[in-house]
Amino acid sequence: MDITINILLTIATAATPLLIAAIGELVVERSGVLNLGVEGMMIMGAVGGFGAGYLTGSPWIGLLAAIVVGALFSLLFAVMTLSLATNQVATGLSLTLLGLGLSGMIGTSFVGQPGVRLPNLDIPVLTDIPVVGKLIFGQDPVFYISIALTAAVMWFLFKTRTGLTLRSIGDSHTSAHALGIKVIRYRYLAVIFGGACAGLAGGHLSLVYTPQWVENMSAGRGWIALALVVFASWRPWRVLAGAYIFGAVWIGQLHAQAFGIPVPSQFLSSLPYLATVVVLVLISRNKRLTMMNTPASLGQPFVPDR
Repeated sequence: MDITINILLTIATAATPLLIAAIGELVVERSGVLNLGVEGMMIMGAVGGFGAGYLTGSPWIGLLAAIVVGALFSLLFAVMTLSLATNQVATGLSLTLLGLGLSGMIGTSFVGQPGVRLPNLDIPVLTDIPVVGKLIFGQDPVFYISIALTAAVMWFLFKTRTGLTLRSIGDSHTSAHALGIKVIRYRYLAVIFGGACAGLAGGHLSLVYTPQWVENMSAGRGWIALALVVFASWRPWRVLAGAYIFGAVWIGQLHAQAFGIPVPSQFLSSLPYLATVVVLVLISRNKRLTMMNTPASLGQPFVPDR
């Protein structure tokens, strides 16, 4: 039973950064912007969060720094694509490459340094409840933030007027502009929110999941988060389910290696990425499902003067 509980706890920890990054990207794409720089923003959030936490001794300051770094990095993408109308795909890829290189340079002095870990909650009586106590009341604070964030985004997109406006921009920015909606302003805010989420996800990696700095520690999670948005058909609750499925695959391959299952370790390590490819192939076969919630203006530049 203890082993099972520990596995479930690690699945939740592994799924949390995927969920946060994917929820942020979902809001960005609902506004009609495609930001492929999630991986770069995550790794910059990881190094920024670890550095701030290490220098101040406070994981909370580290977490805040990760959010700020991710938001600032996304602002660079927003200026390039929204104000200068550069290609969103090329700019997003460049952002990822920049983040990977810049984080490696910044983090050189942090390699091998002891990190500060954000402690799990410990609520008297509730945490001691058999089986469910640790699973529900003994997680790290970012886990609860991720669940609350998912619920808040779901409410915002489908229950508020501002959310409806954001979705209308993603479906037809030309029509929204004709109605007097500030398309660029909304998209700026959406992109910055997505960057802040990616930064928070990166901070979780270096302050909770593995409280240390390792170069390229995001390990492709940003790309999996992008795939999760498509997997979920741009629906927040499906992102939540998908994140935990991918988290289970991620942790499953680690435990399979620990249990000595006679399968090459290289194959087991590739399972999360293989699962991503398989899911995307299966989704692409159902064009009706793919197109049902896809923002019609996704990836298309918008310049009011044209």
